[in-house]
Amino acid sequence: MTVREFQRLIERIYYDRDSGRGLEATFMWFVEEVGELSRALRRGRREELEGEFADVAAWLFTLASIAEVDLEAVVAAKYGQGCPKCGGTPCRCDRSKAGT
Repeated sequence: MTVREFQRLIERIYYDRDSGRGLEATFMWFVEEVGELSRALRRGRREELEGEFADVAAWLFTLASIAEVDLEAVVAAKYGQGCPKCGGTPCRCDRSKAGT
């Protein structure tokens, strides 16, 4: 499944409900899922961790859809040639100044 296919799938499943809730309220749900991912990372249970990564991805993609952002296009534009700052793959930026 491509990034675009996943975004369209999430739209079919959740867009009506999430867009009705609005961008700000949906963002709050996303943040809650990130918190759950944080707890799963601390616990280190593989199955829980995988589920939380999937949930965070789904909420991120639904936010992008509500905001009318094509994640496949913007990710390719920003990271398709490597690090957006130095162009390297892997990144060759000074670690003390690097960050996305």
